[in-house]
Amino acid sequence: MGVTKDVAEADHTAVRVALWRALHVRADAPPHVLEDEIGLRLADPGDGWRDRPDMHVDATRRTRASIVARARFVEDLVLERGVHQYVVLGAGLDTFAQRRPEVAAASGLRVFEVDRPGPQAWKRRRLEALGFGVPEWLRLVPVDFEGDWWGRLAEAGFDAGRPAVVASTGVTMYLTREANAATFRLVAGLAPGSTFVTTFLRPPEDVEPEQRPQLEVAVAGARAAGTPFLSFFRPAEILTLARESGFREARHVPVEELDRRYFGERTDGVRPSRGEELMVATT
Repeated sequence: MGVTKDVAEADHTAVRVALWRALHVRADAPPHVLEDEIGLRLADPGDGWRDRPDMHVDATRRTRASIVARARFVEDLVLERGVHQYVVLGAGLDTFAQRRPEVAAASGLRVFEVDRPGPQAWKRRRLEALGFGVPEWLRLVPVDFEGDWWGRLAEAGFDAGRPAVVASTGVTMYLTREANAATFRLVAGLAPGSTFVTTFLRPPEDVEPEQRPQLEVAVAGARAAGTPFLSFFRPAEILTLARESGFREARHVPVEELDRRYFGERTDGVRPSRGEELMVATT
């Protein structure tokens, strides 16, 4: 699911996402869609991180809006569904567990962060170093996504017979259609009342004209890093895949919905792009 190397360091894409989330807090006016600077602390990029080319305040305005909108949407969904199991596939530097420990305390929520062994070992060390630790209700599940990762999730205490929210953000583009379909089928077999929420990249020609150059740079960068984008979907295509995989219902969450929900009457250009959108499917 993305990069195949397992060295004990954070994946560069996970770091970039964490920095964009922090940049939203540092550079954009309130109200903030998501307040997350813990990922920045985990990444520890040094004082000059805002000078990185991929952190340009103006050029990344809509990209970071998309990043925080998708994270906020998923977390709101977890709270709305009231489930006791939340699975984060390709967790990266996700910080829900560190920012919202009261949710687990109040509802008995168990969070499963699923990722490759190297980056996850690195994250465990950083959580310990910063004093967060890994509480009993947070399960870090190191997996080989080319192997029996579903079995490893079960070994970590995940109960497929109980409803869950399973989130996969920023992952589908790195997988083939066949690999995406395999994941969809696994999640569709969960207990009734389970929810799968995933992001997907639309084809470049579907993206706003002013955003296409940035997407093209991302495509080229992913290819150069050895992690090419393999799958783009139009909404109708991913909805068809979800239904064919066995989900009872599936709906597309367009950028306009995220805009209305989280960005209100902003006039500073901080609003998400159509390039990456969401789908929610239920069992």
